[in-house]
Amino acid sequence: MNFDHARWQRRLDEFRAARHVPGAALAVLVDGEIHELASGVLHRGTGVEATPDSVFQSGSIAKVYTATLVMQLVDAGQLRLDSRVADLLPGFELADGELAKNVTVGQLLSHTSGIAGDFTRDTGRGDDCLARYVEACREVGRDCPPETVVSYASTGYAILGRIVEVLTGQTWDNALRERIFEPLGLEHSMTLPEEALRFRVAMSHLGELGTDPEPAPVWDMLPRSGGPYGRVLFTAADLIRFARMHLENGLAPDGTRVLSAESAAVMRQHVMDTPDTWSFMTSGWGYGWALYDWDGVAGYGHDGASGGQFSYLRVVPGRGFAAALLTNGGEATSFFVDLFQELLGDLAGVRMPDIFAPAAEPPAVDVAPLAGTYEREGVRLTIGERDGTPWVRAELIGGMADYSPPLEAELVPVSDTVLAMPGMGPVSAPWLPLVFGTLPDGRPYVYFGMRAAPRV
Repeated sequence: MNFDHARWQRRLDEFRAARHVPGAALAVLVDGEIHELASGVLHRGTGVEATPDSVFQSGSIAKVYTATLVMQLVDAGQLRLDSRVADLLPGFELADGELAKNVTVGQLLSHTSGIAGDFTRDTGRGDDCLARYVEACREVGRDCPPETVVSYASTGYAILGRIVEVLTGQTWDNALRERIFEPLGLEHSMTLPEEALRFRVAMSHLGELGTDPEPAPVWDMLPRSGGPYGRVLFTAADLIRFARMHLENGLAPDGTRVLSAESAAVMRQHVMDTPDTWSFMTSGWGYGWALYDWDGVAGYGHDGASGGQFSYLRVVPGRGFAAALLTNGGEATSFFVDLFQELLGDLAGVRMPDIFAPAAEPPAVDVAPLAGTYEREGVRLTIGERDGTPWVRAELIGGMADYSPPLEAELVPVSDTVLAMPGMGPVSAPWLPLVFGTLPDGRPYVYFGMRAAPRV
């Protein structure tokens, strides 16, 4: 199949401009070839042009890199999916002693541990940052019982990063460089800001949806301890080269085996469905990958967000297809859906669903049973009614408190158990679903952003 570079450049430019995205880079793997495109600017203040060799922040796509390192250790016989974290990290503590004693590597990889997932702690720039982060995890509780719901946990991936360090004798950064970047020839991938300064680097942009965002006050707010869950820096083409290794069941283009075929398959093995299939458009979760089902066509991938930059990766293994989109602000999720519905439809023969939104005429719903305050690590949501209209107050708390001020908004009913919240603050989607349910221990919870928050 011929890749019509001019056509896709035109569509990239059109969709980007329509969604107020300052700059973007796109890489597509089709018929064994990687095609690279870019559009817009890296920094609206300086006007520096986005190019295919521009470096963006990954956000949570970094988790797939950490999961790959962990599965390499499985290949080496140094751990198993059912290995207990406490056996690998002597002295490991959580606020929930029973959880600390029994939580496993596999539960962390699949976001089914129940650990409070957004524990943020700046432990400095030293090589001991992850060791100090894990020590601080003694303050971290749980959001839900293990293996009851997929509750997305960045905390767990920082802990996995520390396990990598202990078992390899390297920092997470060096392990990633030597075990993944170098074997795959990823010359435009790195983990530290000072390494990124060698290249054209995208600046984050922030602003209200539907407006042209302005450059953020700082390039990145993530501490070094957040690397295993949130900071790999790369070009779109380097991300596709990493994805191609997984598509080839662990083989690099030169035949070097980076990961066993068995471990590559395990990473995309279905572990559990998700209550919310809209936010990430997932059908479930594996041991590192988000899983998709496009009308019977299986796929996998991951999304990421970091301080105004948003990244998207989709792989359709049955078609030998992969595509990566990197952006630096604006209505990035709508831009992604606009572009990828067309891209995957034409080049991979699959139909991505539409972006989540409530109906033009929403149903009448009694919100009273859903009202209350819900909390998880870093976030508090208060659900109630004002003049007969459902509303929400969203606050970042604890270590997340400095990221955004409290926000309030009206909610739109979707069903008796789903409410739509307008996209607020540093988000890139117009609507976010709030899905309400009950945990096995009887506690009501709200599920949003792929995380469970029990009612308190």
